[in-house]
Amino acid sequence: MKILGRHLVVEFTGCSSKLLDDMQHLEESLNEAVRRSGATKVRSILHRYNPQGISGVVVIAESHFSIHTWPEYGYAAVDFFTCGESVDPYRALDYMKEHLEASDVQVTELMRGMPSHIDEIIEHKPSTKQQRRTSPVR
Repeated sequence: MKILGRHLVVEFTGCSSKLLDDMQHLEESLNEAVRRSGATKVRSILHRYNPQGISGVVVIAESHFSIHTWPEYGYAAVDFFTCGESVDPYRALDYMKEHLEASDVQVTELMRGMPSHIDEIIEHKPSTKQQRRTSPVR
């Protein structure tokens, strides 16, 4: 695989139901998780469901962080998708675990990219020269 990024798919359980339904807390926590990971925030948006639960995403220059909460179950599904080598999604994960008061965390790490016969990490944003060199001739 030509690896462009890492995607952590995280199951947080045993979380504080109150925190999972607090939109301000979740937005502040996601934004701080972005900062701690070393990512660059572009924009965040959250949505409250009736009677409870919140979904949100923070678009980052390196991809996105997202959350979907079920306060009635003390559960949050969180994704940390990052590209490039300068961002550490595990720092974001550790921060969110603490700020959701999760008692358990299950993490699946996926490498995202293009199928290839060899595994290699490729540049997130190739230089213009590289783009021209690899672009097909028309």
